[in-house]
Amino acid sequence: MANLLVVYYSAFGHVFQMAQAVADGASHSGAHQVKIVRIPEMAAPQNRVIQPDKEKPANSRRSLSNQFRLTDRYSIYEAAGVLQENIPYATNDDLRWADGILWGFPTYYGTMPAQVKLFLEMAGELCVEGALEGKPTGIFNSTASIHTGHEAAILTAMVPFFHFGMIFVGLPYSENPEYLTADAIGCSPYGASTLAGPDSSLSPDPRELLMAARLGCGLRMLPQLCSFFGQEKLPVKTL
Repeated sequence: MANLLVVYYSAFGHVFQMAQAVADGASHSGAHQVKIVRIPEMAAPQNRVIQPDKEKPANSRRSLSNQFRLTDRYSIYEAAGVLQENIPYATNDDLRWADGILWGFPTYYGTMPAQVKLFLEMAGELCVEGALEGKPTGIFNSTASIHTGHEAAILTAMVPFFHFGMIFVGLPYSENPEYLTADAIGCSPYGASTLAGPDSSLSPDPRELLMAARLGCGLRMLPQLCSFFGQEKLPVKTL
């Protein structure tokens, strides 16, 4: 039986919901032992992106806060943290245990947040060991709207996973007709995603959760195949 690890970081709970859908999809395939773990928040409060809400300045008419509607987000952030208290923190040993890994995170400036990048940097020993080489991987994420970088974040996040030697898996068109729409929903051939809304008030659309589940289910046979083809490794030759 293959071991599937779902690793995520979630500030407002949207990625947490997607992680649960990914894990459910893998579990229902009947081929996995599935574990969900989370990447911790920055320890120092001053290093966290989410800060207590402040009153808008008098001259905030043209401020981006009006467009992004950033008030009341801290209370949502705190509530989401409480919901995730029972999820264990991810470790390098979790990554070693897994035959396949799915990563989830919110989109910050079209890429992964610092919490995830820091976690990957602290996993450098696994890159040196080659511990993740040949393992299938995929990405699910969230963003504020259809134009705020969910596809770019997946594309840029692929780079470090290739450095670890992982094999990337996406969401094929033929299996995911839901994202072939003009509706404002997430997901693409690159991976599963959800639109959280400018004020983080939205919940994942059922179609987004369905495609996230398919991403988890899509890895069900890949670990076994990768293991089969990796049984006879070619010798490393030097010129």
